[in-house]
Amino acid sequence: MIKLDIFSDPVCPWCYIGKANLDRALEAAPDHPFEIEWHPFQLNPGMPPEGVDRAEYLEAKFGGKAKAVEIYARVEQAAREAGLAIDFSTIRRMPNTLNAHRLIHWGGLEGRQTAIVSALFRAYWREGRDIGDPATLTDIAESCGMDRQVTQRLLATDADAEALKARDIHARERGVTGVPCFIIGNQYVVSGAQPPQVWADVIAELRASAQPTGR
Repeated sequence: MIKLDIFSDPVCPWCYIGKANLDRALEAAPDHPFEIEWHPFQLNPGMPPEGVDRAEYLEAKFGGKAKAVEIYARVEQAAREAGLAIDFSTIRRMPNTLNAHRLIHWGGLEGRQTAIVSALFRAYWREGRDIGDPATLTDIAESCGMDRQVTQRLLATDADAEALKARDIHARERGVTGVPCFIIGNQYVVSGAQPPQVWADVIAELRASAQPTGR
């Protein structure tokens, strides 16, 4: 197996689209060589714990409502091409995602990491839920087979928070400046929401390089 390390943030639309494109390629190649691990990268590490109004955040970030609408029209088009339905009208909050990343980490300890990531993307981008809210995160954990009471207790503490912040900083020090970022076998980097064909080509190349050379 070949390690595929994925740096992403659940509130990054391109991460959601990138995962959908990767999923399509992996479904088409069920014997793919990847062992996947998700890693923390907060787009907004300084976000208040309670989050902020999303519309106000986007207008401030992009310099006004018109520019924000223009940029997210492109996101919506890319999402449709990836087979995703995003309802921007339901998304009210831009959350702090540290707790979401803690949940992803705990999911990884139980072998449920990708399920948790998928559920977080779905909750935020399709259902408009506040994934910075501990109650929402507890519901997501339970829906993925994790223990509800254990998750509640962990979220009420600072367990693993500093370690995940340190991992985020380490990723930036290694050169990860944006997400999604995919690192293949700790050697090759694929950046951005690449189309499924790119991943199909990568898988084909990895298979070819793994074949013994004949004489």
